Order: sequence, then structure tokens, then C-alpha cells
Amino acid sequence: MIRYFFVFFLFVFVYINSSAQQNPDLFKDSLYNGTDGINNVWRQVKISDDFYSKNSRGGFLYAIEGYFLAYEYNQNYPELNYKLGACYLNSVYKPNALFFLKKAYAQKPDVTDDILLALGLAYQYNYEFDSALMYFDLFKNNAPAAQLSQKQYFLQTKIEECEYAKILVQSPVNVNIVNFSQVNTELPEYCPIINADQSKIYYTARRPDCVGASFDVDDGQYYEDIFFSEFIDSSWSQPVNIGVPLNSRKHDATVALSPDGNSMIIYRSGDLYLCSKRGNKWGFPEYLENINTDEVENSACFSFDGKTIFFIRGKTDDATTSNSDIYISKFVNNQWSMPERLPDIINTPKDEDGVFLHPDGRTLYFSSIGHKTMGGFDIFKSTCDAQGNWCEPINLGFPINTPDDDVYFVMSADGKTAYYSSVRQNSEGFSDIYKILFVKDKQVFLDAEDNLIACDDSSIVQLSVNQDVQTVYLTLVTGAVYDAISNDPLEADIVIFDNATDSLILITTSEPQKGKYIVTLPSGKNYGMNVRADGYLFHSENFDLPIDQAFNRIFLDIPMYSVATGSKVVLRNIFFDFDKAVLRNESVPELERVVTFLLAYPTVKIEVSGHTDNRGNHAYNEKLSEMRAKAVVNYFISKGIDANRLTYRGAAYDEPVADNSTDDGRQLNRRVEFKIIAN
Repeated sequence: MIRYFFVFFLFVFVYINSSAQQNPDLFKDSLYNGTDGINNVWRQVKISDDFYSKNSRGGFLYAIEGYFLAYEYNQNYPELNYKLGACYLNSVYKPNALFFLKKAYAQKPDVTDDILLALGLAYQYNYEFDSALMYFDLFKNNAPAAQLSQKQYFLQTKIEECEYAKILVQSPVNVNIVNFSQVNTELPEYCPIINADQSKIYYTARRPDCVGASFDVDDGQYYEDIFFSEFIDSSWSQPVNIGVPLNSRKHDATVALSPDGNSMIIYRSGDLYLCSKRGNKWGFPEYLENINTDEVENSACFSFDGKTIFFIRGKTDDATTSNSDIYISKFVNNQWSMPERLPDIINTPKDEDGVFLHPDGRTLYFSSIGHKTMGGFDIFKSTCDAQGNWCEPINLGFPINTPDDDVYFVMSADGKTAYYSSVRQNSEGFSDIYKILFVKDKQVFLDAEDNLIACDDSSIVQLSVNQDVQTVYLTLVTGAVYDAISNDPLEADIVIFDNATDSLILITTSEPQKGKYIVTLPSGKNYGMNVRADGYLFHSENFDLPIDQAFNRIFLDIPMYSVATGSKVVLRNIFFDFDKAVLRNESVPELERVVTFLLAYPTVKIEVSGHTDNRGNHAYNEKLSEMRAKAVVNYFISKGIDANRLTYRGAAYDEPVADNSTDDGRQLNRRVEFKIIAN
């Protein structure tokens, strides 16, 4: 039965030094119940006592098995019941502690001098907050002065958590939490990370098929390895160990994934490492200089453009001194800058952990025990305003947050789905990965112990909830790059520019096997997209996204044409004022890309053509489109391109590429393009 009692992630701190952990002696004579088998049971108890005395994650884990065997032999031994409760209280199955602690207290009220505190904690983990407060108060009024002084700060924290939890539970948020059974097993899975379109998930697992297939002697579990699964043809693939070089013979854990899925941060031996993917192959992990220190760095995330890393620094095993905070580092001059700590509105004198920046670039999720929580680490959200100031963090509420630690939360690009790991009644075993579905006009289902489960049984207690789906300001562009003639997928560079400032935003690469690419564009900019592959004309797209543009997903496949006579390129980032032929400044980046192309292919001659929609007089549109084409040609000449290589014409609305009866169609028809007329 040991498989049912996994102690939480390597990264999540359990309050071993604060929770009930006194070690009352067990005696063979007291355990004996008058039946055979005492010698075998006693041997198991002595083994469990050795584990218990280690006062460690693995110790409490393995102590349960022998103690439980003894419990089945004699259920009326108060010290044994206390020890079982204490073991559970220091595991992920904290609610199970209540049963044994209640028995111990009923059998012997003074079984230990912290039994009242232990009962308070057990009631808190079972959502019985009034009972928890009652036992905390009893402990406060009856504990010896020295013990009360030692536990006073911890006790006050737990009282405040219960008072706040009562408020949160009365107004649950509108979510359903579903076991992500496609990747879960009877062994531990945790720390999920996803790409922006949720087509790939990577996570940490401790299984026999880890690299090296060996155990960590500190906790008796397999070493951590990174696994992944892909969403293919409407279902998730069988999870696969990602293998070397990301996995080694020791601990390797997921930390962060860039929105395009091409960069990953992993955790090894207290430090963070950056890994890059080209095609389907991951490169060797690179130690993150300036980010890693002698302190522990154990959590991180990317900004949408990959140029900034948010990370956690400073976690220790001593709850009284640990103060991990969120820092940021920017990639400048080909290196990561010296980190800066986020302001005190985010960081507290206690621990922050599990940081995740949404691809919208303005919403930060993290876990904290320093902000107001309902128990342990809770997950919070803060947004950044236009001036770069972070707002007061908001607790995500119940049932996302629980009286136990809630850490390592990641949100989908559309704001409708989140992923994290948890231990719940419907788990496959140990910790599992769960999906949080943010819904409208639905009901949340709670089981008899007030623990949220994914269930459609009408017999379950139902609570009405009203919170809306998360609103995000982001456009997600996905598709495939392919050869326009053969339809073969292409590996191409997708380059995103800020047209207003002529600055590079990001570069990503399409997968060579499928041509797939993912681009996330936070609202508030006019973006130019340039797709480039050797031997092909570049492809141009424009995305003008106002600051209040809510989530939008665009599916855009990109055909690439070889550099050959007759090939065309639509220049979607060429801009003119209404009814004028004067190039706007935002056109310069696109024009310069054409200049670069013409310099790279000095024998190519092109024709530039202007096109309009069908509104207005044909002769007028023909003249306007010709003047605009001429303005483009004149720009190329001003940059040193031989005029003999350039021609222009106005096509008015004679060559539409879309339906002129709609606004979208007319917008596509208003364009400038060039065609190769000689090569």
C-alpha cells in the first residue's frame, strides 16, 4: 500500500518543523492485543520508528506502512494512532490525519502536548474550519508557556488562514477541476508546462522508465525525469520520456516552456538550465549565468518573446528563515542581465514560488505564503499596467486554492484552461496533473468532505457560482509553413517586428516535420510578421492589435514560393494615409526587407503593383494605386537599387484576392505586392 502515500514535489516545502511530529514511545507490551503475530508486527513498528525519527519527507512516507500494519493488529493504541496521524499530516494526504488523531485524543487526551494543535491542523485540511479554530484556541489556552511561545507565530498564521478560508469557501470560483488522466499513472506526476496552443504538455514524473532507472536514497522514489505528450488527431499521445540530454541519471524537472514550445527551462541540483529545440531535437542544457547562485533557484517562466525570465530565488528548508522571492532577468547584449527583485507589492517577507507569466505579457501568476491564504501556498494573480506597475495580487480563490500547498500553476493562452498538480480523491495515485476549466453558468461539484472533484453525479452537493472566464488580451497565431508547389512542410524563421518602432520583437522557427509554428502577440501593437526560408521569397503578414483586443485565435497556413519568375509577395506592412500615396513611417521595416532581398538577388527584376477595393471610380482608383506603387519603387531607388530592375503599375480593383462585399475582403484587396519578372 506504500504507493498511496507519496510525499509532495521535491520543490514544495512541507512544514515538517511546524506540524505535529512529536515522537511518543511505542512499547511491545502496550501494542500486544492477546493474539498471535506480535513479533512480526513489532519488527515493522521498529522499522517505522526509525523512519519516523528521521523527521523527513521519505521518513514519514515509509513509516506509514509499518504503522498501518500495527494499526490493523491493534486499533486502540493512542500513541500509535497519533503517529499515524502525524505521518499523514506531513504527507500530501493530510486530510487522512484527522481520523487517527481523533482516535488518539479520544483514547488519551494527553497523548502528546501538541495533540490539540495537530487536531486543529487536521480539521483545517478537512475544511472544517470552525472545529480547527476551536482546537487552535484550546491549544492556545492549554499549552505550556515555552511551547506556546515557540508556536505562537505559526498558530496565529493558521488561525488567520482558517478565518480567510471560511470567506473563500462561501464564494467558490466558477471552475471544474478534471483529472488529466491521459498522462497520469499510479506514480507521481507534477509540474506541468504547456505551449501556447495546448498541443504539447511536458511534466515531471518519477517512474521505473526514468533514465538510469534508479532510486533517490533520500526519499525512496525514482529519480525525477521529464516526460511529454502531444495532442494529435483529437487525442493525447502515450506519454514518452524525453530522454537525454534533458534527462540525466539524477533529478531533472520541468520548470518553464516558451509559448512557441522551442525553449525550456529545467531544474537540476538547485539551479536552472536553458534548453533549446531545433526541429525535434533538444540541445544540451545550458547553465544560466547571472541567474543561478549559491542559493536555490527552483521555478521560472519566460516572457512571451523569450527575452525576459521571471524566476524564484532563496528557498530554504527552514520555514522560519526561508524567504524566496520573484526576480527578473533580461537578455541583453547576448547575455542574461543581473536580476532585479520584483517590488514588495508582489514579494513578501515569506516565500513566493511557482511563478508563471501569461503569454499576454501583463498577467503574472505565482504562489505565496506571505499574502493572505487559506492554508500554505495559495495561487495569486497580478496584472501589470501600461506604466509597468504591478497591481495588488488577487487570491484565485476556492476550490483552485485549498488549505494545503497549491503551486506550479500554468494558464492557457485563451485564459479558459489552467494546469497544475494536486492530490485529490479521484487521483490515479500519489500526485496527478489536473486541468482547471474556467466556465460560465455552470456548477461546481463538491464531495462529502468538501474537496472539489470532477463529477457529474446529481447526488453531489451543488454550489452556484458566478465568476466569469478569465479575460486575456492576446492574439494566438498558429498554422503551418509549406512549399506552395509541392505542399511539403518547411522549416522557416518567423520574425515578428513592431512596425511603429521598427524593433525586433521575437524570432521563432517552424517545425521541419510538420511546418507547424506558434506565435503569441499581446494586444497593443501593430505587428509585422516576416517568414523566411532559404531559396524562397519571404512572406509578409500584418496584425494591428489595439490595446483592448481580447483573445483571438488565427489559423494561418503560409505558402512559400521559390525565387523564380512569376512568384509574388504581398507586402502587408506597407501603409498609406487614406486617399494618399505618401508612405507612412510604419512602412519602413517592410520596405527594408524588400531592399535586403533585392541586394541578396542582384539579377532579379520585379514589378510593383498597387491594388484597391471596388469602392469609387475605376479611373481614380487606377491612378491612386499607380501612385502608391510608384512611391514604393522610388523608395527602393533611394536605397541604391538600380531603376532598371524596377517597374510599377496601378491595377485598381481589377485583380481582387477576396470578396469585395465584406470589410475583411476589401481590406485584403487593398494591397501592394511585387512579382518577379526576371531572374
